[in-house]
Amino acid sequence: MVILITGASHTGKTFLAQRMLERYHYPYLSIDHLKMGLIRSGNTDLTPEDDDALTDYLWPIVREMVKTAIENRQNLIAEGCYIPADWRQDFDEGYLGSIRFICLAMTDAYIDANYAEIIKHGSDIESRLDDSECSIRSLKEDNHAYIARCQKSGEHLVLIDSDYEQTIRALLD
Repeated sequence: MVILITGASHTGKTFLAQRMLERYHYPYLSIDHLKMGLIRSGNTDLTPEDDDALTDYLWPIVREMVKTAIENRQNLIAEGCYIPADWRQDFDEGYLGSIRFICLAMTDAYIDANYAEIIKHGSDIESRLDDSECSIRSLKEDNHAYIARCQKSGEHLVLIDSDYEQTIRALLD
């Protein structure tokens, strides 16, 4: 089984992947780690701010890693925001049956009620070097974009609306 986890910033993608790693003992690929390895090694001129270009650059690599894991009957958790909305078009039915897709987003009401907690836990798993541009407005815009992407592509969306821990626990079952 391959589990793809994507979603808006600060929704807990890395937290969920870590919990799944602990529960299922599946190997875990942070697409952010891949991104930074390629950037720091000089294998790309892209920067961490080049989100759309990074998706175009990273997804073909991640896609083929997913296929390889499935072909070898290996489990894998791949997590990050660089999974395109139309990811399914890159896999035939033989692969799709072995992929679980999870997209996380938060409602405006959840962001309004929990903004301080969201920021407080932003570096629980991975350190964010600079979170100063993360505002209520930017969080809402990012979450709206992921909600719209899922609606347009017909993907299931896990909407965090009230109890964050309960939402994450439900995904682990």
